[in-house]
Amino acid sequence: MLWASAVSDWRDRMSCPDFMSDSQDKIDNKDFSLLIAEDNAADRLLLVTILKRLGYRVVEAKNGQEAIELFQRNQPNIVLLDVLMPVVDGFETARQIRLVAGDDFIPIIFLSSLQEAKILEQYVQAGGDDFITKPYNRVMLAAKITSFRRMQSMHLELQRQRDEISRNNQHLLQEQEVAKAVYDKVTRAGCLGVSNIRYIMSPLSIFNGDVLLAAIRPRGTLLVLLGDFTGHGLAAALGAMPLSQSFYAMAEKGYSAPDILRELNDVLGDALPVGYFCCACLVELNLAEQTLWGWNGGLPDCYIFHRQDAGITPLRSTGLPLGILRTNKFKSEGQYYDISYGDKVYLWSDGIIEASNARGEMFGEGRLRAVFDGHSGDEALMGEVMRCVSEFVGGGAQSDDLSFVEVEMIESTQFGQQNVPQLARAKQGRVDWSLEYRLGFESLKNSNPLPLLHQLLLEVPALRTYSGDIYTILAELYSNALEHGVLRLSSVKKATGEGFIEYYQQRERRLKDLTSGHISIAMRYQGDDNSGELSVRMTDSGHEYIDSQDIIEASNPYSGRGLGILKQLCYRVSYTKGDVEIGYRWQE
Repeated sequence: MLWASAVSDWRDRMSCPDFMSDSQDKIDNKDFSLLIAEDNAADRLLLVTILKRLGYRVVEAKNGQEAIELFQRNQPNIVLLDVLMPVVDGFETARQIRLVAGDDFIPIIFLSSLQEAKILEQYVQAGGDDFITKPYNRVMLAAKITSFRRMQSMHLELQRQRDEISRNNQHLLQEQEVAKAVYDKVTRAGCLGVSNIRYIMSPLSIFNGDVLLAAIRPRGTLLVLLGDFTGHGLAAALGAMPLSQSFYAMAEKGYSAPDILRELNDVLGDALPVGYFCCACLVELNLAEQTLWGWNGGLPDCYIFHRQDAGITPLRSTGLPLGILRTNKFKSEGQYYDISYGDKVYLWSDGIIEASNARGEMFGEGRLRAVFDGHSGDEALMGEVMRCVSEFVGGGAQSDDLSFVEVEMIESTQFGQQNVPQLARAKQGRVDWSLEYRLGFESLKNSNPLPLLHQLLLEVPALRTYSGDIYTILAELYSNALEHGVLRLSSVKKATGEGFIEYYQQRERRLKDLTSGHISIAMRYQGDDNSGELSVRMTDSGHEYIDSQDIIEASNPYSGRGLGILKQLCYRVSYTKGDVEIGYRWQE
């Protein structure tokens, strides 16, 4: 009787106008399927009939376990799920279907005659998206299904966009990896691996807006540059490419530190857009003479830490950053400092000073100076600074690139010839040539002939192996001719650290005020692929070349080394006032 009554009731409802289908309902419905899980046969038949008349494909299940199995096999678009079912109830069935569906959006509509608020809350917690109460209303059911179809379309579009973004992001990451490899190869082409340089660089993103470069000039001095570009990430790192290439090329050719700075300023001025620049600090360590030349343009004050008394000499910013001013206004003049073996130079970017904690307080120069002042002089100062910064920041997020560099003054014998860049050789055969080169006082004031002469000699493939020796010879000859001959300076002034600094300050003043004088250079080379001889004669207009055995054998580290070095490297050295000639031989 109950079954007959249910069927009669179903027939009455099906005859109502609400259940009459129209062609519009069936548009595009045939490819859309629904799973009905209902243990009551009459209710299940009613739902199946309604949905089929709307044009949908329907899969039927009599209990929760059967519903889970049918869902796995048929992958329907929407699930209509009764709450009270045998074997597995509707709540557990919904959870299992959600696990199977994964990231796919499969709407679950609960079927129930219960309408209490607590029951409705359970529907949502179990993974349901909506519910419909008995007796079923065709219009309401059709509207809910149509609404969920729109939501599914949006979800599919979001998934498509997500997958496209993921693919694009993966492609971008691959491109970034390639770009990063090229970036690292270019910016780390120098000698950052030498024993007396230690550094920590923590970029805010994949690309670092801070750049650290190190190179050994042919004369054997060590150049170290720390730069901090405007901004962060790729935009900031792009400027590091031309900066690095120019730096390494000019250092290899033997250009002086001020010349390198002027070139870097011009390169960045041309390459960077308006508003972008590079704060930088460049130091040059002369390991043989125990001196340091430094220039700081826009970086925080860096320190020279003296091991003997734990004293600190600041490297203050005295110039503008690279890339702002044009050549005629840019100031590349640095300062000489007295430094001893074991002393260390510390450079850092503003990311150290501006590191902030959760309260928005910056680490600041005061806290950094306190770390240096409280240092006992052991080997862990760099680690101590970074530990203090890390403890201060705590859980605060990193807001800038962090860079901290330590460069130690060590004896040149510890540095090792393996660190001096070597140029490749090639076979050439027998060569025999000579040249003469004369510089007037205007050229002496405004140019440095050594890189040009050095590169000219390196055009002889056999001489490339001896690049360092050749540059040292040219540099010693030229320095003596210019300083002692044309400028009439005495090396006696360089007997102390203070005198050394005064000597080079006086050199700059006299060179700037020079109104007469010249230097003539004559070179001749004869050789083949197995041996050769280079003769260099340098004559100056001052006729004051200092010939003193006391100077040659002087024990102080600041002067008296020039002629001694020439005698060590050359088989022949002859000198008179205003005229020096050397002979340099090499043989396989």
